[in-house]
Amino acid sequence: MEPITVWVRKNGEWAIIHRCKICGALSSNRIAADDNPMKLMSLAMKPVSSPPFPLERIEEMTRLMGGDGELKW
Repeated sequence: MEPITVWVRKNGEWAIIHRCKICGALSSNRIAADDNPMKLMSLAMKPVSSPPFPLERIEEMTRLMGGDGELKW
């Protein structure tokens, strides 16, 4: 089993999503007191640091979703 991400349950408790390296099955397990907090944060930030699309196309994607496509910083 490989940890792939974390999620937060309704009660605020964090859980780790694992994927089987052989069959791809997913499972969820509560975090434990001895889990490394930095590794948990790394898993939580993975989608932010590695989005599933090229950031260069974010304005185009915003337009396609009905926005004006312009990023205002």
